[in-house]
Amino acid sequence: MSDKKIEDELKKIWDEVPISHSDSEKEASWEDFQSKAFSAKKPKFKIWRYAAAAAVLVFALIGTGLYFNRDSVTQNTIVATNVIENTTSKIKTVFLPDSSRVELSPNSKLSYADNFQTNRKIEIEGEGYFKVQKDKKHPFQVFCKETTTTVLGTSFTVKGSSKNSVSVSLFEGSVEMSVKNQDKKWILVPGETFTYANNTAEVTEFSRFVDFDNQKLTDVSVYIQENYGYKVIIPAEYSNQRITVRINKKEDLKIIVQLISEMYNLNFEINDELKEVTFQ
Repeated sequence: MSDKKIEDELKKIWDEVPISHSDSEKEASWEDFQSKAFSAKKPKFKIWRYAAAAAVLVFALIGTGLYFNRDSVTQNTIVATNVIENTTSKIKTVFLPDSSRVELSPNSKLSYADNFQTNRKIEIEGEGYFKVQKDKKHPFQVFCKETTTTVLGTSFTVKGSSKNSVSVSLFEGSVEMSVKNQDKKWILVPGETFTYANNTAEVTEFSRFVDFDNQKLTDVSVYIQENYGYKVIIPAEYSNQRITVRINKKEDLKIIVQLISEMYNLNFEINDELKEVTFQ
């Protein structure tokens, strides 16, 4: 049998792993195995050695569910060697080892293991807004109470309340929601919120934008101060200037400021220490 046929047969076996293994996980795992087993520089006799190893791996995964198990019991595999807690009254920005960003709300806590870049699992207590870096080979998972949020690259909020309920609101991309000991999956699209409470799951819509329709520019300044904590200083002659614009509620502050500066041909300066935005 030729190398190509061997490779094709192994791919069929690999893809027959139970449906509890996501397509993205199987594909990433196959690509890693394929690069090792079918490298042009390796002798042909080694292919069978990798084939045997692959067969053992597949059956081991089916038997234990250690890596691919869809159930949020995988949360137990996290060794929380890194714990970050926000004990302040303001949102705390946290940069994870893979460059993903979390805006951690007050009285909230997140934890993850040292091998986070290859095992992107994170637990959260409270609320956080996640801006996830894309990595197809390493899906990003957030565990909150009984729920698991699985993503590849997106932005969303996760909120676990003291009443044992969890809500996940998606702003960009897509996520897959699952609940411990349940086989059903929920795929969210931007503008949808998944809520789990009292053993009941629900998906509803929400508005992820705020609209300013022919309103004063100062109204946008107030919005920025209330939602980002930055005071906005604009020239007096622009105080009654009107603006019509739609803003994503989780848009980066700098993007909003740049948009305003381009619309009115103004220069700007963002002072992070003073928490001020000055237009000139």
